[in-house]
Amino acid sequence: MSLTLGLLHSTIRADEKLLLKAAKDRRIEVRLVDIRRQRFDLSYQADFDIALERSVSTSQGFYAASFLESLKISVINSTDVARVCQDKFLTSLTLWQAQVPTPRFALVFSLDQALEFIESIGGFPVVIKPTVGSWGRLMAKINDRQALEAIIEHKQFLGSVYQKSLYFQEYIDKPQRDIRAFVIDHKVIAAIYRRSSHWITNTARGGQASNCPIDKDLATICQKASRAVGGGILAMDVFETSNGYLINEINHTMEFKNSQEPTGVNISGAIIDYCLSFYDQN
Repeated sequence: MSLTLGLLHSTIRADEKLLLKAAKDRRIEVRLVDIRRQRFDLSYQADFDIALERSVSTSQGFYAASFLESLKISVINSTDVARVCQDKFLTSLTLWQAQVPTPRFALVFSLDQALEFIESIGGFPVVIKPTVGSWGRLMAKINDRQALEAIIEHKQFLGSVYQKSLYFQEYIDKPQRDIRAFVIDHKVIAAIYRRSSHWITNTARGGQASNCPIDKDLATICQKASRAVGGGILAMDVFETSNGYLINEINHTMEFKNSQEPTGVNISGAIIDYCLSFYDQN
């Protein structure tokens, strides 16, 4: 069955170039849809069979995917998956409900509530994050009450509406690394260590990537997390602890350009193959 793939994007990064090459290698026709310049209204006529959502902007990508799904066009990943994964609190809540190990967390709206949570997990340090965001931006490790009061005050007076919802996680003392696992259709196809002397290990913040062997426990927890959020094409940030792995966050529009070489896995090809398999099965 032939497939014409719509690639929803806001810019063509190295990741999208790899996807375009993988599609060309498989003789799959691609329609580039720059959602910044596209008008989604009742006159819209799609010239593709399914869509792969790759927008840098979470909100723009979500709205574009929502519109296409209203036209009965399948989008990878679906808005059901995106709705959970794009919000860190909803991700934590979904994992907890599915009994997937994840750092202890809380969403609060005041200093008193924050202090109660921090006391309940044994005290400082604690991590505060925006509920929506990527690349490790606007995260802070809070070591004492004075710092907590200052950060909350700044968020309350200077932050967006999202910043006023205070999302906390317990601080996990990592061995100067974490794991980014690439999961497609509930299977871990590759994983990297992200090493850094800083407590934030994102490669966007200077973390160095190297291959991470996929053991049974890593494969199991990632599969369980994938099923909890709805599957598809996912990247999972995983912590190593003395009690086993914890799923920290899940990305539904993952970047992978720095991970193909160290892992030796053609991640872009696996993504296109999944799109083709999805279309054939539906």
